[in-house]
Amino acid sequence: MLRKIRLYLAVAGLVLITLLFLDFTGILHQWFGWLAKIQLVPAILAVNVVVIAVLVLITFLFGRVYCSVICPLGILQDGISHISGKRKGKKNRFRFSKAKSWLRYGLLFIFVVALIAGSSVIVSLLDPYAAYGRIASNLFAPVYRLGNNLLAWFAERMDSYAFYTTEVWVKSWITFGVAVSMLVLVGILAWKNGRTYCNTICPVGTFLGFISRFSIFRPAFDTKKCTRCNACERGCKASCIDVKTMSIDHSRCVTCFNCIEKCKFDAMHYSLRKVGRKEPLVNGSTFGETTQKEGISRLSFFSIAGLFAFTHTVRAQQLQVDGGLADIEDKKVPDRKTPVVPPGAGSAKNMKQHCTACQLCVSVCPNHILKPSGKLSTLMQPEMTFEQGYCRPECVECSQVCPSGAIKPITAAGKTAVSIGQAVWIKDNCVVNTEKLACTACERHCPTKAITLVPVNPEEDQNKPPQRFGRRAPVLKYPVVDKELCIGCGACEYLCPARPFSAIYVEGNVRHHVV
Repeated sequence: MLRKIRLYLAVAGLVLITLLFLDFTGILHQWFGWLAKIQLVPAILAVNVVVIAVLVLITFLFGRVYCSVICPLGILQDGISHISGKRKGKKNRFRFSKAKSWLRYGLLFIFVVALIAGSSVIVSLLDPYAAYGRIASNLFAPVYRLGNNLLAWFAERMDSYAFYTTEVWVKSWITFGVAVSMLVLVGILAWKNGRTYCNTICPVGTFLGFISRFSIFRPAFDTKKCTRCNACERGCKASCIDVKTMSIDHSRCVTCFNCIEKCKFDAMHYSLRKVGRKEPLVNGSTFGETTQKEGISRLSFFSIAGLFAFTHTVRAQQLQVDGGLADIEDKKVPDRKTPVVPPGAGSAKNMKQHCTACQLCVSVCPNHILKPSGKLSTLMQPEMTFEQGYCRPECVECSQVCPSGAIKPITAAGKTAVSIGQAVWIKDNCVVNTEKLACTACERHCPTKAITLVPVNPEEDQNKPPQRFGRRAPVLKYPVVDKELCIGCGACEYLCPARPFSAIYVEGNVRHHVV
């Protein structure tokens, strides 16, 4: 019964979290967005004390339930392992193996140091939630959207508009490659050895494993009933049950209840732990040592203590803009000295320190302006770019879904007063200068009226003779940007007709400020 309950909760959680990355309507986030905020690493980065305390308490009471019910990457591994176990003769394929403590606690130490030093790349690569987010948004989402577009095509031919088409494109080949590599790595390990990734690489699993060593409820042997048939050991995907010594390494046990389900002699129970290294549990029986005798090194202890001490302080389709010119080239991304990060981030530094690069904000952005960074210092973290659209004043989707505090919640009214960047005009790219054409695109579309057009030659323009029918020749004007009013929304850059580089682009502010 316990195993079935866990399975139902795990499957429901995995489906809903996956849909958060697939849903492009924003509806599901209103109901199930909290699932992203109860993930451990985002909660630590957001200094969400309540969530951290609850997760630690649950682990202390019931063991690593988080890894088998809440963590999407862990549940994905269970699914892959289950499929592998369906092969003939492969159902009971696991064996007890000693814990690779040096690797587990070494990676945890590196993870803690990365958190302290603000090395977002290492944190994002090791965070299991972020890893699954990249897999879902880069591999699952395109397939989901292609299916949606296919339904929309059929619906349109039946005069129904229940579905509408949406863009399908690869936002970053680097992030796509990282997602594929992670899926392959996790998939191979899960296919062959179940929870190997969780118990050798994942720092979250190591940290929670340390707490679960002292869990109140845990699986335990009834030595009077045990026949040493090895069913529990061969069914343990964490490879943490040693029937020879009748011991369980509870730091690696993910509380999946497979051992209880496999035991035909009622010799395995999930029961209350009593104080002591060997304690009576069922009918006066005892179970072996809770962990192997390797113990925990001082380095491991300080790594875990440090975690709490320091963490609290190419497109399928592209929209094109008709600027009145004949042939429209694809726009190229300008070389920004400072990246533009979303309103609510506060600063580029805050984004770098708190973002896990899970891609949730990238997935939900309806304007297609958030893309994963390709720079090493901020690898895969979202940056704003305006070839596909601009940051509309009424949209606050990214701030509502971020689970790590990298983008804090803001309102539409508050967003319009936050300057995230400054528009910069490049004379050599402007069609007024290169083509001698009158253009008012940047001024007309600026939502804050921060752009004013001034005549190129005021005196000459006044003395120009009228053309036929009494009309004057168009007056050529250059844009002037009022830095006190510009909020860096990117409307001018997106709607500028100059190609391949816009004549006006947004340079990010190191620190956001109110205009």
